[in-house]
Amino acid sequence: MVDYILLEKYAKDKSVLFVEDDKDIIKETSELLELIFSKVDVAYDGQEAIEKYKDYYKQTNSYYDVVISDIKMPNMDGIELSKQVYNINKEQLLIVLSAHSESHYLLELVNIGISHFITKPLNYDSFVHVLYTKLKELYDNNNKDNNINSNILKINDNLSWNKETKQLLKNQQSIKLTKKEILLVELLLKYCEKTHTIEELLSVLWAEDDEKNPNISNLKNIISRLRKKIPELDLENVYGFGYRINLK
Repeated sequence: MVDYILLEKYAKDKSVLFVEDDKDIIKETSELLELIFSKVDVAYDGQEAIEKYKDYYKQTNSYYDVVISDIKMPNMDGIELSKQVYNINKEQLLIVLSAHSESHYLLELVNIGISHFITKPLNYDSFVHVLYTKLKELYDNNNKDNNINSNILKINDNLSWNKETKQLLKNQQSIKLTKKEILLVELLLKYCEKTHTIEELLSVLWAEDDEKNPNISNLKNIISRLRKKIPELDLENVYGFGYRINLK
């Protein structure tokens, strides 16, 4: 399932080059891409695409974050385009659109090093899911160096969370929490920018319990105890949706 809040985070400031010779597909798909990416360029064949790819680097001193290309195109097909792109930038995230009738090309594309295949005709839900997955990988790789040995998440001036030991620390001292309080804090801090729904919180906190339908009042009691125990913890109730922890 695609988390659109995180998709927006992963796609922030990202660019894509979409290569397709079918004008109807270009119109529909580029409109979708423009909802996701900050920069969308379109090329109608491989030759135009490789020229735009090189020009983009000259103008920005960086490559497109994602290249999405059809296989069968005039002037230069997707296979030759892929080879030329990888000759320029072997780290390029490149996704190929492939009709079932073009399956005989796939082995060659795998050997080239294509990141992912999407079957045509496009199912846009699946298409967005693939973009979400690949953009998350790109985001994680780009932030990998910042996350090395970074098990401590700072919540505010007094509070922090140790991801490894699952401890909430106040001025470096561990605060005693119940099992469900730990689960709640861990979940809310996993994606700090996300608001977690009531249903999601209930399913996680009572996942190992025999109680199949936990009462929402039990969740509210846990949150109330946390607020009293740790007033500095900014637990926000997003009305009609769920909860999140605000970092300061």
